[in-house]
Amino acid sequence: MMNILFICTHNACRSVLGEVITRELSNGRIATASAGSSPAGRVDPLTLKYLEANNYSTDMLNSESLEDATKKFIPDIIITVCDRAAREACPVIFDETIKHWGLIVPSHLADDSISEEAAFNQVINTIEKRIQHFLSKPFEQMDRESLQTIINETGELF
Repeated sequence: MMNILFICTHNACRSVLGEVITRELSNGRIATASAGSSPAGRVDPLTLKYLEANNYSTDMLNSESLEDATKKFIPDIIITVCDRAAREACPVIFDETIKHWGLIVPSHLADDSISEEAAFNQVINTIEKRIQHFLSKPFEQMDRESLQTIINETGELF
């Protein structure tokens, strides 16, 4: 089984979305966790609300540090989900396993032109499409180079 760790700064929204969606869509093919470089200490209540609204389980979710997460979870791949386009600083880890799937904070999308619900659903749908694309590939049989290529491509598709 492959282990994927999703990280962002606060581990309160996007990395948690990545963790939950990947875990549930992979049906046991991928183990997941999430962490933050400066964890908020709690999962954003809106994240929980919209995960539940999209029929995802929110049991046992927490916001934890990268250090704490990697003590109990050894990732094969680390995916950062911070939004570089918004000049958001991504956690820096010097490891070749890191891939970047930038996602905007849903609450930053919500304004007069788009509702909070639409913003969260947009980010959830993006993660779902990326994970479904990744799951359509025979990643269990891929060598490291091919795996890195498909992870990078997947983050650029949607």
